[in-house]
Amino acid sequence: MNKRNDLRNIAIIAHVDHGKTTLVDELLKQSGIFRSNEHVEERAMDSNDLERERGITILAKNTAIQYKDTRINILDTPGHADFGGEVERIMKMVDGVLLVVDAYEGCMPQTRFVLKKALEQNLTPIVVVNKIDKDSARPEEVIDEVLELFIELDANEDQLEFPVIYASAINGTASVDPDPANQDENMQSIYDAIVEHIPAPIDNREEPTQFQVALLDYNDYVGRIGIGRVFRGTISVGQQVSLMKLDGSVKNFRVTKLFGFLGLKRIEIQEAHAGDLIAISGMEDINVGETVCPVDHQEALPVLRIDEPTLQMTFSVNNSPFAGREGKWITSRKIEERLLAQLQTDVSLRVESTESPDAWTVSGRGELHLSILIENMRREGYELQVSKPEVIIREVDGVKCEPVERVQIDVPEEHTGSIIESLGSRKGEMLDMVNNGNGQVRLIFMVPARGLIGYSTEFMTLTRGYGIINHTFDSYQPVVEGRVGGRTKGVLVSMETGKSSTYGIMQVEDRGTIFVEPGTEIYGGMVVGEHTRENDITVNITKTKQATNVRSANKDQTVTIKKPRIMTLEEALEYLNDDELLEVTPESIRLRKKVLDKNERDRLTKKKKLAEQNA
Repeated sequence: MNKRNDLRNIAIIAHVDHGKTTLVDELLKQSGIFRSNEHVEERAMDSNDLERERGITILAKNTAIQYKDTRINILDTPGHADFGGEVERIMKMVDGVLLVVDAYEGCMPQTRFVLKKALEQNLTPIVVVNKIDKDSARPEEVIDEVLELFIELDANEDQLEFPVIYASAINGTASVDPDPANQDENMQSIYDAIVEHIPAPIDNREEPTQFQVALLDYNDYVGRIGIGRVFRGTISVGQQVSLMKLDGSVKNFRVTKLFGFLGLKRIEIQEAHAGDLIAISGMEDINVGETVCPVDHQEALPVLRIDEPTLQMTFSVNNSPFAGREGKWITSRKIEERLLAQLQTDVSLRVESTESPDAWTVSGRGELHLSILIENMRREGYELQVSKPEVIIREVDGVKCEPVERVQIDVPEEHTGSIIESLGSRKGEMLDMVNNGNGQVRLIFMVPARGLIGYSTEFMTLTRGYGIINHTFDSYQPVVEGRVGGRTKGVLVSMETGKSSTYGIMQVEDRGTIFVEPGTEIYGGMVVGEHTRENDITVNITKTKQATNVRSANKDQTVTIKKPRIMTLEEALEYLNDDELLEVTPESIRLRKKVLDKNERDRLTKKKKLAEQNA
């Protein structure tokens, strides 16, 4: 069987923050792809603002570098479990993986998650121990951990013989020697390992074409673009081909454009052969997992599995008293158009209409997946309201099942008791507890996904910010009876519309924690703080002091108020209760009650209590 020795296809996999995007940056720079005067941004592969700010990769990216006579196609994968669907499909496009592991942190939950997907596809691994220049690096122990993980994940004998490279991506150095003092001045050893160990694709360009779409892109000029691999044969511009749809139907179309990759650019090409990673346009409703093949030889490749959503929330038109003040796009038509546009490229997302024309049920892979969509929308000028995230319950063999997450926690020893207790109350089950001997303890739990909604804030409080928590979806298990997790405290709800005042805030400070600063515009029914007790109370923080001729208005200015707790979008989403909504606009994030009128709320609460008593 002929091989294409001039080509290698690899994916870079790692846990969030272990430095894989930085590594790709360096591999790109050192390969001489860029002209000497060309400005290359840091994190060149992370193309949208959110990815750069958060330092995470959300969408899989592909790039190609030329090393001597070999072109190396590199796919940078997301490390976050919420984007696991992307990872799984990428594994189908490549022949090997570069597993990047932090020289201090070692194997983390996402390392496990992405590696499992790679080994299942029988890919050849190369392990890169990154951040070797750190004082706290412990390369030998990390390699032992990696080996244990490979054995645990049933790696075959060939996979267990993985080569190891020690690197410092930030310094652009690498070496096969674990001693940080012996680092080569470049990343030559990584290129060499890729060419030597990763199998070259099979060259069967004479056979009938088979191309499968693994990722989608979209642009306004050519419409939908399918990115994938040519598994067999040759494909060229102008060719009449058949698209084998997921539902079994077949559509014929003409290939209008083909793109190859080099550096960060897409370059137009006339034809591509077996083993090439390319982008193809000309077909409007091309989808992930579909196969392109010759009209006279219709043979579909096995369909790619796409991870099902596990979490859903309701997106609706903003109807608060402040609606339309800050956003550019506020109508239901515009919001629906935007959600449908997201479906063009995001295959793990679902959008369904509801009975109301102003609301949609949006389902995704997790809180991060949905919060990134919301954040992108507000940056683009949309105003909307979202409800509390809820897990999606499924029926498996007639039994109601809910998603369960595998949770890994690293905490200082003194906090283990409170963590075990807090997760126990959220129906978590402890699987393992390892004391690392340096005062750090690693705990492994299985926790229903509903128990983790809103847990990160509590976790940070319990561990005083010293704990690290990571979780990945494990499986669907029978629903656990009773209440799992959720907020235990009530809220302070504003009774008036106006501006919050220092005096008004001082009057209610002892009742709980305030969420707004003085001078913030608020409306009746908006949540302005957290109550110290379980029930909600209405407060007036717009109250100002009466100025009389006896006391001057500025006499008490020396009194200081406590710093308010300002929430990020994720924290606010986690904080929501069933009877609350989050109003999201380009400028503001406001928590509010679904029913703004206090009397109406009280009436509904009474009605609910009566119904519970009669039940």
